[in-house]
Amino acid sequence: MIENLEKQKIPDIAIEAKDLSIFYGEFQAVAAVNLKVELERITAIIGPSGCGKSTILRTFNRMNELIPNVRTVGQVRFDGHNIYDPVVDPVEIRRRIGMVFQKPNPFPKSIYENVAWGAKANGITGDIDELVVRSLKEAALWPEVKDKLDQSALSLSGGQQQRLCIARAIAVRPDIILMDEPASALDPIATARIEELMHKLAKDYTIIIVTHNMQQAARVSDFVAFFSLAEDGSRAGKLMEYGPTNTIFTNPKRKITEEYITGRFG
Repeated sequence: MIENLEKQKIPDIAIEAKDLSIFYGEFQAVAAVNLKVELERITAIIGPSGCGKSTILRTFNRMNELIPNVRTVGQVRFDGHNIYDPVVDPVEIRRRIGMVFQKPNPFPKSIYENVAWGAKANGITGDIDELVVRSLKEAALWPEVKDKLDQSALSLSGGQQQRLCIARAIAVRPDIILMDEPASALDPIATARIEELMHKLAKDYTIIIVTHNMQQAARVSDFVAFFSLAEDGSRAGKLMEYGPTNTIFTNPKRKITEEYITGRFG
């Protein structure tokens, strides 16, 4: 019996939401979410507009605290701790759980300084030049910018700017990378590069992506979390179904999931 137990593969959990509810003032945006995100996998969060996808994503690194009147109930467990415990430093959480936004937002600085700034601000020492090169290589941007590191990041194309933002996020060596519709503002070629990059990064990082694009979710993710509005009239977003991507897209357990995946609602 002991031998059999030792051979069982127990999935590693990168981050876990436990009975998580989020309020904007009196309005409940998300209700009672329980979700375990697996380590070094890509998890896609999908669902209709207004169901709390981005709200949940921002909760995973306490970015919601930057919005007035937001209240979080429940727990987000990371590295053995509830990140909402008063003793936990939100700055450290945001270093270890990075964020890439929908619209590329490079700093109005050089390409080099965009990558180096976060590392310096977080007290990372050592060879910053090597760190910048490594981060740009990991973000699949190095060949395109290696001869113009002193040029403004704003001179890059939209797709290049987004990969630069990814390089900036991974320069501080996070455990998890959150991506909020990272390709929605990009053309198909740039989108394909971002998706290819996500697959490469998932070998070393846990990635959680919010996307409205069902084809993209099917292409890039290992797991899918489908959110929708509660059926009790409360307008709160709820986790309706979670599982391996292939299962969610080909054999969902709930009718509401199938209807959303096939475009019959949402």
